[in-house]
Amino acid sequence: MASKNIVITVDGPAGAGKSTVARKVASELGIPYLDTGALYRALAYILDSRGIPPEEGEDLNRTLRFISVSLEGGRVTVDDVDVTDMIRTPKVDSIASSYSALPSVRDKLLDLQREQALSGGLVADGRDMGTVVFPLAPLKVYLSASEETRADRRWRELREKGEKFPFESILEDIRRRDRADMDRACSPLRKAADSVSIDSSDMTIDEVVAKIVSIASEVRHD
Repeated sequence: MASKNIVITVDGPAGAGKSTVARKVASELGIPYLDTGALYRALAYILDSRGIPPEEGEDLNRTLRFISVSLEGGRVTVDDVDVTDMIRTPKVDSIASSYSALPSVRDKLLDLQREQALSGGLVADGRDMGTVVFPLAPLKVYLSASEETRADRRWRELREKGEKFPFESILEDIRRRDRADMDRACSPLRKAADSVSIDSSDMTIDEVVAKIVSIASEVRHD
């Protein structure tokens, strides 16, 4: 089995199943899961609620300077307010990429993310975990799936929550987020040169998890 100190990154486009897979891999290996998406969603939620637009400027910098963000036990707190249950909505989905593309927002969360690995290993998912945040991670995974598959997963997820949105609008949102993530100037979505590619379009979550755990078991962490 892989060392308890191993850092595993799971990058890929929106809707590829990164969070679900990363959580399960972390559980299988007995190491923490770092929900980086929740951190960016939390900042986007708070900034939007305070009327700060997703653009660099003094208003944004001043607000970020005094915002306190913490992550503990899977719960995200901003200025002592637990926002974990407020950030998984279509609205936050639609604004998260715009805020997370900003250099000042990424700088705000970079050290917080890296600090999570100081006490041992972890599994982190996002867009730039293997390229920017943990570039020396011994195991990097690039998890993808077709646009249609990712849109269908999101559509089903929302339906289970009682929220109904047209499939086409969800598909277009997936495409828009892909363009935004790949074209942004700061920490764009990229496949790390030394990452393992996994296309989950025709795989179950458990199959993806099993594959990553198998690869991790072969990784020798110094």
